[in-house]
Amino acid sequence: MTDLRPTCFKNHFLIAMPTMSDPNFAHSITYICEHNDEGAMGIVVNRPMDLMVGDILSHLKIDEYDQSYDDVPVMCGGPVQMERGFVLHRFEADQWESSQRLQGDICLTSSKDILQAIANNQGPRENLIALGYAGWSAGQLDEEMAQNAWLSVKADPDIIFSTPCEQRWQAAAKLLGVDLALMTNQIGHA
Repeated sequence: MTDLRPTCFKNHFLIAMPTMSDPNFAHSITYICEHNDEGAMGIVVNRPMDLMVGDILSHLKIDEYDQSYDDVPVMCGGPVQMERGFVLHRFEADQWESSQRLQGDICLTSSKDILQAIANNQGPRENLIALGYAGWSAGQLDEEMAQNAWLSVKADPDIIFSTPCEQRWQAAAKLLGVDLALMTNQIGHA
């Protein structure tokens, strides 16, 4: 008997196809944090906002922080609940409130205490701070995959934490051996 359940994309990158016209996701790479029968949730990891981490720290009244954060952009994690903050980071010995280990050494935390630790260089050294998230209702992501809106590949934490933001989309596609620059925006039918 064939298993007809959809594939689970948790701990995968969704790489927007060049034909993606949705301005929230065009040329994006989304790390999928959860995917189950109820839907999916992810964080877009290559969409810098016109907002710096230092701005967030000041807004939260964290007055003393490493000034280098004035030059670190906050990512637009997706169009859902953009007032809500998330920190994707590598697992370290310390845990923070509301921290969830997603896969391997990738964690997601949404509490202020991790920002305080990061501000004082006592938090996870490898982190990505985002506002908002990407969400799909039950079956929606599977339908979009069937429509070839996305490529998917198992996530590589180095792309999230070590690859320059503007190179992440292409770097994720290269994990599949795909050069997105060679893909056409035209769709053909046989």
